[in-house]
Amino acid sequence: MTRDQQLAAVPFELVSSEGSTWEIDSDAATVRTTAHPRSDIFVDPAEGVTADAQRLLNAATLLGRPPAGDFRFSARVSVGFSSTFDAGVLLLWIDERHWAKLCFEYSPQGRPMVVSVVNRGVADDANAFTVDGDSIHLRVSRVGHAIAYHASTDGTTWHMIRYFALDDPARRALIGFEAQSPTGEGCAVTFDQVRFTRDRLTDLRDGS
Repeated sequence: MTRDQQLAAVPFELVSSEGSTWEIDSDAATVRTTAHPRSDIFVDPAEGVTADAQRLLNAATLLGRPPAGDFRFSARVSVGFSSTFDAGVLLLWIDERHWAKLCFEYSPQGRPMVVSVVNRGVADDANAFTVDGDSIHLRVSRVGHAIAYHASTDGTTWHMIRYFALDDPARRALIGFEAQSPTGEGCAVTFDQVRFTRDRLTDLRDGS
């Protein structure tokens, strides 16, 4: 991690990963970056947890530690898609073995798609639905000791993507943004309409 930065929409400092450059427009609640070529955060489940397992953890990130308790953290994510698996991501990070991604990603079929990945030693990979257009609203919510992922095409009606827990007894989890381009030469990613609220979801299924 490198520089401390501040975004007015979130009540905690954000720290950029080494070598990454983030443009922050605090008044507009917007952050932008360009993903590094051949960058990702992924641990291939086919190779297990062996020491030589394929572990790619070089994507650009901008992360901070949220306050204790329930929260909702959301943004509209726009990606200049070019190559397979290009993505803008809301990232929950504990350590290299424990993290989770909610992605707006370019599928092998050439379609923008909502994807989630949860890593507990190794990663899984779950596709949700395809999207018409180059932007989507994504949201990460903490509900007690669990995490809920939702996505929305209009920022109003939310669809549950995932509900899960990661072992984090010391509440070390960071939250923030990631940009990746695993097979390509990079892509522009914008997170706007960034919002952080300290309220609890009342209905996991409809996202309210």
